[in-house]
Amino acid sequence: MNKNRTDKIVVTLTKWSGISLFTAVLIWGTVYFLKGYRYEQTNDAQIDAYLSPVNAKVGGYISKIYYKENQQVHKGDTLVVIERDEYGLKRNAASAELMSAQAKLPILAAGEETQTKSIEVIKAQLSGTKAKLNQQQREFDRYKNLLADESITQQKFENVSMSLAISQADYDQTKASLQVAVSRLNDLSAQRNAIAAEIKIKEALLERQELDIKYTIITAPFDGQIGKKTIQEGQLIQPGQTLAFLVNKAEEKWVMANFKETQIGHFKIGQPVSIEVDACPNDQFSGVIESLSPTTGSRYSLLPPDNATGNFVKIIQRIPVRIKLTDTPEKLARLSAGMNANVYVLKD
Repeated sequence: MNKNRTDKIVVTLTKWSGISLFTAVLIWGTVYFLKGYRYEQTNDAQIDAYLSPVNAKVGGYISKIYYKENQQVHKGDTLVVIERDEYGLKRNAASAELMSAQAKLPILAAGEETQTKSIEVIKAQLSGTKAKLNQQQREFDRYKNLLADESITQQKFENVSMSLAISQADYDQTKASLQVAVSRLNDLSAQRNAIAAEIKIKEALLERQELDIKYTIITAPFDGQIGKKTIQEGQLIQPGQTLAFLVNKAEEKWVMANFKETQIGHFKIGQPVSIEVDACPNDQFSGVIESLSPTTGSRYSLLPPDNATGNFVKIIQRIPVRIKLTDTPEKLARLSAGMNANVYVLKD
């Protein structure tokens, strides 16, 4: 009797379990069919965001690292410090070269002042030699007339003529000396321009060295979260080397969904989208289509497929579709770049 009762209970439980399972499968199939009928969907989708690399502008050995892996940082926070002893020596050398170039200016100014006074002296001498030359010219003209009247001897006239030639030579020499002195002053002025240009170069080099010292302290360019830590203290880094990746908190996140080419025929910009993220199974996110890729994803590969071959197998291609998330920043804060998602686009 007890055995028959037990068999009845087993049969009843089996029957209702089968009914429950059938009902569940029926409901799941109905929901799946309705979703497939009302939505174009794909599970080939991921959350995406801009990853900004933090690069070193100068090379050297890492002195100190001030961040940890996955740490939240604020704009201006110090991330890495590079040893600056070598850059300090370069700055001191550039500063000394600048001082050396600047020290040439007082020496040049003294030379210009001396040359200017020399020109004034030569000009005074030139006035004297000019007056003497004029006097000798008048003396020569007078003795020339006297010689014509045979009032003086030929010897006396030759002496006066020689004195005129000497005065002319003295005048020409003084005039040439003045030209040389003026040319020398012009040379000094040209040297001043050259020294001024040299000082500009030295100042620029010093500013460059100061900038390199500033670059030894690497700071966060904006508020965000640091990714994986890949460097260690004492490590030698090169200019331009990526030290970390920083996710900008202020920048928006989006979904990149790859739909089959047979699904996007009626897609348009602004079309509403529902997103389910594997990391948040109990939540649903909203968005709109922002843009469609002009080419299939395979065209961006290193070796795009070439169908102009003897053997051809038609494969359905996928088109990347960028979807803008429209939920509140608080809700989107739980999403991280790279998370898998299921995307449903409501059919028109």
